[in-house]
Amino acid sequence: GMNDVQKNEVNILNVIDKHIEYCTGCLGCMSNGGNCVHDDDMRGILEEILNSDVLLFSFPLYGYGMPAPLKALLDRTLPLGNIAMKKVGDRYEHVAQADFSHLKYVMICGCGFPNAVHNFEGIVTQFKLMFRDNLQIITVSEAPMFNAKEAEPVTVPFLQIVRQAGSEYAKDGQVSDETMKKLSVPMIPDEVYAAICNGSQPV
Repeated sequence: GMNDVQKNEVNILNVIDKHIEYCTGCLGCMSNGGNCVHDDDMRGILEEILNSDVLLFSFPLYGYGMPAPLKALLDRTLPLGNIAMKKVGDRYEHVAQADFSHLKYVMICGCGFPNAVHNFEGIVTQFKLMFRDNLQIITVSEAPMFNAKEAEPVTVPFLQIVRQAGSEYAKDGQVSDETMKKLSVPMIPDEVYAAICNGSQPV
């Protein structure tokens, strides 16, 4: 939907295909100009991040959080900060070691449960803490339906709403409350979805 407004250069990074070592928490990168002890793909990824305008994180909910490979990537953004701290409002944050003030962030997370109740709160809180400014969050329940051709009568209209959300985001830098409300409604009644998943109702 964003390309409906203007043509965007999109770089897709499949985290699972990258060599990203786990952060050891040594904090060396925060005091030596951003150089990590690991020599892997993360150095190039950080450069790509800093050269971007929007970071869109799209992932399935794992254990009420994000998949481990994505967590490894986000942990390894530590070189963007300095060991020094400053007070911002009522909390302390690391002083930036690189300029990423221009970045906007979008989180799209899907889960296999019939609704969003008590499922996305943990990951939403983490993203709000990590990306306090310029953050748009979209959560989608019943996400496995997108893999079922039989579900297209309901998934295709839903994806049209997603397209509308992208168009609004490109125009206004945010998705309208009306569109967000539509995106929060399960595609089919939750009890019907649960029955299909449990094998007690035909698709």
